[in-house]
Amino acid sequence: MKILLTGGAGFIGRHVHAELVADGHEVRVLDSLRPDVHQEKPEIDNLIVADIRDGEAVDLALRGVDAVVHLAAKVGLGVDLDDMDDYVSTNSLGTAVLLRQLGQVRRLIYASSMVVYGEGSYECDLHGAVAPGPRRIEDLEAGRFEPPCPICSAPLRPGLVSEDAPTDPRNTYAATKLHGEHLAATWARETGGRVAALRFHNVYGPGMPRNTPYAGVAAIFRSALERGEAPQVYEDGGQRRDFIHVSDIATAVSAATTADGAQFTAYNVGSGMVRTIGDLAAELSRGYDGPAPVVTGAFRLGDVRHITASSERLRDELGWKPTYDLAAGVADLLRT
Repeated sequence: MKILLTGGAGFIGRHVHAELVADGHEVRVLDSLRPDVHQEKPEIDNLIVADIRDGEAVDLALRGVDAVVHLAAKVGLGVDLDDMDDYVSTNSLGTAVLLRQLGQVRRLIYASSMVVYGEGSYECDLHGAVAPGPRRIEDLEAGRFEPPCPICSAPLRPGLVSEDAPTDPRNTYAATKLHGEHLAATWARETGGRVAALRFHNVYGPGMPRNTPYAGVAAIFRSALERGEAPQVYEDGGQRRDFIHVSDIATAVSAATTADGAQFTAYNVGSGMVRTIGDLAAELSRGYDGPAPVVTGAFRLGDVRHITASSERLRDELGWKPTYDLAAGVADLLRT
């Protein structure tokens, strides 16, 4: 199969590119090589350097392809609201331009994110399944990090989110990822195309971006340890997450390129193992034989407390399964 891979020069993109080629696909890469992400031009075969918002360049990149894997995006929570227009332009408008140009291509794999859910799944002993509202700044400043029941204010039990859960994006990046899903679903309905929207969990692994405002928490902790500093853990470190190795992300993407599902199907992509931010920091500190993590109590309003999701749909429908747990994944990271 001939595949166009947008964002193929990025952290996840390079691993996806290698996996697709290993699986026998012919891959063309479209990447803008944003200067805030790329310090130098990578060595990639069949690379077109252009912005996803450039319709003519996208049209050229699409010629002769059978499917598109759309990873190109401005990632991360965002530095501040001054980034809002850049997120919307790059992610929402960029996806719209790509969809407009697809022509006879009828297969799209869209890189979404678990952040579309906002807070995860919670249950109250009295009121059952509930959706907590945004956390209040006065609670966070007082060290009350767990969201209470919105009805009775009792403590909640976090659980796993399924793809059918309501979406509730709580920062600009999350809003644009969900908007991309909606645009892709509209395209599929109007053209008869098929979309697999892969909602990635917290991705880490070799080639993670370093020392940028858009790096994930694993990269931030790693950079601190390489400087000989202790990882700075926000809140109390008890935030539940699912950390998935980038190689497992790549195999999930490859599996989705040949799947024959519904017009639009969302898939959670995680390791299936619930860990905490504190667990990750401790694992990295041990691996680097570095200083123990420091729990700071600091917070960011755009962060959610707990978000872990079930990836059973991906396992059951596409036969995919992850190969790395956190310890093995961190050991692999340390080898690079």
